[in-house]
Amino acid sequence: MAPTYDIEQLLLAQPSVRTVAGVDEVGRGAWAGPVTVCAVVTDLSEPPAGLTDSKQLTPARRGPLAAELAGWAAGVGYGEATHEEIDTLGMTEALRRAARRALEALPVRPDAVILDGKHDYIGAPWPVRLEVRGDAASVSVAAASVLAKVRRDAHMATLGCDDYGFADNAGYPSPLHQETLARLGPTAHHRLSWSYLDDLPQWRHLKRHRDPLAGEGQAALFG
Repeated sequence: MAPTYDIEQLLLAQPSVRTVAGVDEVGRGAWAGPVTVCAVVTDLSEPPAGLTDSKQLTPARRGPLAAELAGWAAGVGYGEATHEEIDTLGMTEALRRAARRALEALPVRPDAVILDGKHDYIGAPWPVRLEVRGDAASVSVAAASVLAKVRRDAHMATLGCDDYGFADNAGYPSPLHQETLARLGPTAHHRLSWSYLDDLPQWRHLKRHRDPLAGEGQAALFG
């Protein structure tokens, strides 16, 4: 089923809510590169044809659709947290910072946020409605999922690292990525606090250990 405006309309029925943003992220499970968050505000008009969760779209379809969405949306904001921030702060705090950067980049401040998933990594002062599979249910979240995916994939393709296949796997642990990582070790773009290094004896000495007070870490999201 195509995403609808049902959730947006439910929130807009509240007297205090005039603008709703849909928020989604990409890159959470990658071993390299940033995490990217996109926030989208719409005017409730009919979205471009074929809009759905980005994971249901081929790369050939995602690119043209993202171009349509960028011109159609009433507002688009992007935020990123680098691999260094992820290593230092943990994924929960990195996501929070990226999401806030995306929301603050919007041309208008939303009164409510629809966030894909079941973990509120944004927090106060943003009023957040969590929606599992929101990227399939909500038009604004679906648009955010496509735009975030296309933006991050394009960024990863610019990093080079051809031996690791970043242009195809976007830093996720594909077989080529894993084989090259074991052979050549991590690049300057890899997340060095992640547990994959525990399985690479030759490169284990490079692992970074975060200060537990610096952030909640990825266990908070995957536990």
